[in-house]
Amino acid sequence: MYTLDQLRGFVAVAEEGHVGRAAARLRMTQPPLSRQVRRLERAIGITLFERTATGMTLTPAGRTFLIEARRLLEHAASAPLTARRVATGTAGTIRIGFTAVSALTVLGQWIATAAEHLPDVDLVLSEMVTHAQLDALMAGEIEVGLVRQVPETDVLSARLVHTDSLILAAPRDHPLTRLGRPPALADIARHDVVTYSPSDAWYFYEKVVAAFHQARLTPRYVQHISQVHTVLSVVNAGLGVALVPSSAAALRLERLVFSEVDGIDEDTVELYCVWRNSNDNPALAALLARVAPP
Repeated sequence: MYTLDQLRGFVAVAEEGHVGRAAARLRMTQPPLSRQVRRLERAIGITLFERTATGMTLTPAGRTFLIEARRLLEHAASAPLTARRVATGTAGTIRIGFTAVSALTVLGQWIATAAEHLPDVDLVLSEMVTHAQLDALMAGEIEVGLVRQVPETDVLSARLVHTDSLILAAPRDHPLTRLGRPPALADIARHDVVTYSPSDAWYFYEKVVAAFHQARLTPRYVQHISQVHTVLSVVNAGLGVALVPSSAAALRLERLVFSEVDGIDEDTVELYCVWRNSNDNPALAALLARVAPP
């Protein structure tokens, strides 16, 4: 096995082409340096130099090894700095799960904050519905998620990072867009309503069903879809209207218009960031301190 001192000695001799000049550069005497080079050659089992009366010339194998030796020395020099950056949270990797709509609001802010304050931290992004994120957190596949609802557990920590209101999405030529006022739930219930999957998008499904139930209304649900952006595409195609989070209004489709809904409570759609209590990634702590302070 070779040492870093042997690599440094080899590189110096290779660059100087002479043991004496390399020894002077390294502030050592010539015999110990010659011994370092011979020990290195024995350790790796190849001849690195052709010895001549005027100096040292690299063999073909020596020229190849010089490239790798320089790379190894660079890594060795940078390793302590990299370790310090990881320890302080200014370098490393954070695996983030997010819902489709959170990409329009919170996720963009997180990416911008990390780029400005933590440029050496890599963000690995995975789009998932809430229950898939919670499963991934428990399995250690992601380190933080942007989810709609947090289960009661001592394993996870959560912070509220954003709220939305439910608004109406409708085709531009729909009767609800010509009322001259914000529609009420009673107006909406008279038309086909595109809603959410009770399994894959249970949070929004329950929000919509509860809103109509509290108003003692039973609309005709015509589709059950798992992602908000897909709901908007279906509404844009004219298959009905939908209640969507207000941040979804950032998605502009050709025939789509948005409207507030009269009588519906504001800021009831919540988004949390959630992570495992046992997570010890300093980079995650550094990001959360900036984007979701306690």
